[in-house]
Amino acid sequence: MKCGVSGKILRVNLTSGSIETEQLPESFYRLYPGGKAMAGYFLLKEMQPGTDPFSPDNLLVLANGLLTGSPVSTANRFTAAARSPLTGGYGESEASGFWGPELRNAGWDAILITGKAEKPVYLYIRDDQVSIKAADHLWHQNPDVAQTMIREENSEKNMRVLQIGLGGEKLVRFAAVTNELRHFNGRNGIGAVMGSKNLKAIAVRGSGHYTTLANDAPSLLEIGRQLAKQAKEHPISRDLHERGTPGMLEGMNAGGMLPTHNFRSGAFDAVGAIKWEAYDKDFLTGRGSCYACSVRCKREIAFNNRMTPSLYDGPEYESLAAFGSNCCNADLNTIMKANELCNIYTLDTISTGMCISFAMECFEHGLIGLEDTGGIDLQFGNAEAILQIIEKIAHREGFGNILAEGTRRAARVIGGEAASFTIEVKGQELPMHDPRGKAAIGLGFAISEGGADHLVSFHDTTLANPDSIQFKGASPLGFTALPPRDLSEKKVLNYFIGEKWSSFEKSSGFCYFGPAPRSFIQVDDVPKIVNAATGWDMSLDDLLKIGERAVNLARLFNLREGFTPKDDRLPERLFMPSEAGVLSDFHIQHSEFDRAMRDLYTLKKWDLGTGAPSHQQLKDLDLEWISNVMIR
Repeated sequence: MKCGVSGKILRVNLTSGSIETEQLPESFYRLYPGGKAMAGYFLLKEMQPGTDPFSPDNLLVLANGLLTGSPVSTANRFTAAARSPLTGGYGESEASGFWGPELRNAGWDAILITGKAEKPVYLYIRDDQVSIKAADHLWHQNPDVAQTMIREENSEKNMRVLQIGLGGEKLVRFAAVTNELRHFNGRNGIGAVMGSKNLKAIAVRGSGHYTTLANDAPSLLEIGRQLAKQAKEHPISRDLHERGTPGMLEGMNAGGMLPTHNFRSGAFDAVGAIKWEAYDKDFLTGRGSCYACSVRCKREIAFNNRMTPSLYDGPEYESLAAFGSNCCNADLNTIMKANELCNIYTLDTISTGMCISFAMECFEHGLIGLEDTGGIDLQFGNAEAILQIIEKIAHREGFGNILAEGTRRAARVIGGEAASFTIEVKGQELPMHDPRGKAAIGLGFAISEGGADHLVSFHDTTLANPDSIQFKGASPLGFTALPPRDLSEKKVLNYFIGEKWSSFEKSSGFCYFGPAPRSFIQVDDVPKIVNAATGWDMSLDDLLKIGERAVNLARLFNLREGFTPKDDRLPERLFMPSEAGVLSDFHIQHSEFDRAMRDLYTLKKWDLGTGAPSHQQLKDLDLEWISNVMIR
């Protein structure tokens, strides 16, 4: 079929060693075109309720977006999903890079993996040739070494390798997955799921090309050429190329929204030591890219006065804040090293940094001492302690073994008032954005099916100014320009629209830094891109419906696993004033937030008591089949 997909998914059972091909009809892709939508369908349809995340029965889904591998800049992402070992609910994480497009070039839209190999293995894919290979020699090897070994033993120097490091092997509950050493499915502990299956890596090489799958390849190629030029001219994508996300740090600090001292404050006095200019001056060596992307926002770095290149990318904004301001650490070199250690061990930098700031606050209050930490002085601002504790977490040694469980579980072990120092939702630690300054982000943190996630909708600051290029680019979606701290009914509607759009992006394979409002692809251009690829004549509303369907699939998965509206909450700390910064006299009001959540449930057509989508909502989203899997 010529609708942008091959129609083929690969099924692998690591226990039995079986490898099967399944052909899906075009009608399936119209509802679940890829990425988040496809992952939600298979997890809900095929996994039994109550499956332990580390059980062989946990289904690992690796699903390309509809447009992944196309010649459209920023359309290169894939979704990794399973039941999360961190939250116990729907777990999902997207990554860019080159692995997803290579999987599509090999002729596959997705891989579904169950079972557990008796010994470490890796999956080898060369077009339609698929085999399970021994990986005993790769286990405990760092990703750069394992990648080289896999390429050499298969005589494929350009083979794309998706893999886990020590964190995944040791089942750290927030372990990540990396491809090409520089691109990460960071959140929800998908790396630990791979580790639990004794699956070290998935190596892929393909000889196909997306244009052979497209309905109108000439139009798609022309759109791709136009967007590549547009990316270089658009001020937002130009800034992303020049400074990347680290350029956000100083502005977040000025706005009182830079998490500091474990979210007790929104401003860091020593921000000048870790801001973009210092990063650029002492570490930056180049700007890397992902498949067919003209933005090129990846940070390439070197240590020792730029004399020692790192094989891994430099930190993004999230890592700078997690290991910097939120740990009260002004040593940029240590932040760079902490980020590299997490990349080597494949640990999510957000959860790792938050586990450390949580432990530092426990240490500050005397809940733990040197006898608990193995002599590591976990005072806020101790740069060396950050590196020491990352090693302990990755190896699951001593106190690191407690933190490797995530802050929610660690607090139960520590006891006392430790639970009040956990800054998490559904068990997943907050990203580096303070909802006291971004009201809609707070809604997203609370309601996200995977726990706190900064990419479920749009950030309030991008939609505050009606004259801004971000707002104008996204105006066809129907947003209203509102102040960042506004939590009115109109702001809730903004969130609701943005959530559907972001969910569609995850289902189509677009990077967050592609379509408006975040960057250079105008909203009206997206249906044109989709229709050139598929020939489906889809409207903007059709695309939003795909996104909404994907959100509801994930919601239903969580409901089946026992989640309730009580889980849609924010940490209590965010309802207290920030200790410093321009928002020090402001905090979220419980009554206002609760009202906004009720408004959001109403927009979503979810029951206020149970949190479940209404029967009419399921019917409208073509999800009536759900009732059969919710009661089994």
